[in-house]
Amino acid sequence: MRARGRSIREILGRHRGLATAWAYIELTKPDITLLVVITAAAAFWLGSGHPVDRLGLRHVLVGVTALSAGIAAMNHYLERERDGRMRRTSRRPLPSGRLRPHQALIFGLGLSILAEVHLFFFLNPLTALLGALAFGSYLFIYTPLKTRTTLCTAIGAIPGAMPALMGWTAARGEITVEGWVLFAILFLWQFPHFFAIAWMYREDYARGGIRMLPVVDPDGRRTGRQIVLYTLLLVGVSLLPPWLKLSGPVYLIGAILLGGYFLRQSLRAARTRARGHARQVLKASIVYLPLLLGLMCFDLPALP
Repeated sequence: MRARGRSIREILGRHRGLATAWAYIELTKPDITLLVVITAAAAFWLGSGHPVDRLGLRHVLVGVTALSAGIAAMNHYLERERDGRMRRTSRRPLPSGRLRPHQALIFGLGLSILAEVHLFFFLNPLTALLGALAFGSYLFIYTPLKTRTTLCTAIGAIPGAMPALMGWTAARGEITVEGWVLFAILFLWQFPHFFAIAWMYREDYARGGIRMLPVVDPDGRRTGRQIVLYTLLLVGVSLLPPWLKLSGPVYLIGAILLGGYFLRQSLRAARTRARGHARQVLKASIVYLPLLLGLMCFDLPALP
């Protein structure tokens, strides 16, 4: 893996244009953007029912991808100094000097504006409004609060869950109970996911001045309890879709099994408070969400 990493860096080092293009790709946080797009697409699929509006799905993919990438690039711009103080982020395009701040700013704003225009004209104004709320609350409420209060995780989970609601409104043109359930699943999922990351890198986060719960919780007891609490709430909410006719028995069985697996990892991490077990919670969260949404879409009941 290391050899492969070195070879990629060597190739990029010999081709400035390729290196610059890769730096712009890094600004979009591809792994996060992919998960955001999967969530929005699944919510649209569920909202469309049978048959799925495939043209609308393409518009969701384009609009949400551009918006998520734009927000990510803007986040790089706003947090460039803090990123430079943390080991895990010091090699990002701005702290490492591979791109200048104004390049990230223009790139992020341009993508975000294009995304909002696309969502407004090709989907509907409500979805565009939710996208604008996600943009504003993530960048100008959550991001500044990361250095001020441990409540930042709960506040950041609101824009973080917005893709689920956007996908639903893109299909239905309105916010319904089913849309709120999808929103709640993504909202609750973020707590064990991000608490696990913050526990693994709490010393690094402390250097960056980030006040997430694991940073101010030296023995990890509160963090462990919160991980278990939110995993339990997540498992409970994940069982609601069949009762709302949003999915069927196959999904229900899968949700129970996936939830049991996720909860087991959370309980073990809370008990041992070991970095390795926090990593297992992180891995479980990454497996859990796409599989849960995939099962929900697979077991979508036929509309009457």
